[in-house]
Amino acid sequence: MAIHFKELAFASTPLGDLMLRRRRMSIFGDLDIYEIKLGDDFLMSNLFHEAETQLSKLGLAELDSSQLDVVVGGLGLGFTGLAALEDPRVNSLVIVDYLPEIIEWHKSGLIPFGKKLVEDSRCCIHHGDFFAMSRDVSSSFDPANPKKKHDAILLDIDHTPSNVLHQSNARFYTSEGLSELKTHLKPGGVFGLWADGNPDTAFKKHLSSVFSNVDSHTIEFDNPIIGRKSSGAVYVART
Repeated sequence: MAIHFKELAFASTPLGDLMLRRRRMSIFGDLDIYEIKLGDDFLMSNLFHEAETQLSKLGLAELDSSQLDVVVGGLGLGFTGLAALEDPRVNSLVIVDYLPEIIEWHKSGLIPFGKKLVEDSRCCIHHGDFFAMSRDVSSSFDPANPKKKHDAILLDIDHTPSNVLHQSNARFYTSEGLSELKTHLKPGGVFGLWADGNPDTAFKKHLSSVFSNVDSHTIEFDNPIIGRKSSGAVYVART
């Protein structure tokens, strides 16, 4: 199986070495595969993004409002944000990412999927710490509207609630952290979370201690690299 790599960008960050690369694999023909790596961790690949797309679709499907104000935590290759913008009810979208390099890769065109995000007037890509912003219950995720509440907050940063990119993130996934997040939502608002693998019963209990309605979905997709299906989890919790 022939593999051809090209490193498009590299940066040293407080979380480790960050790399954007493009590669081709003979089994996928002429498909350009874009990948973001942080240290030894794969953050995102356009080869597999069904769960990230479903995070938006399943989360927003729970809402009845004709106009939606949405937050996405974690930019990655942009698929959660792009899926949100496909919903015509979305009035505003704030995407928060901790790594300014990833934001710049989108704005400069190094990540081609970012063009629609950058050019859509409804979308603001904000450099910030999602978890710190969630703890600050006195201010909004929207930097231009400090008192604004949101219809949906969709999160795709850590691998799972127990496998986090930095230990300081772990507090967010407790009942205390989720309660702080809830204050940023409008009544009837939705919190959605992507995680690798299958839904975790212990985390669903944390969600149920804070939110009125909690559901989880297993998103399966073909993975020809390993020769079998892989899965991701999408949690949807409503106030």
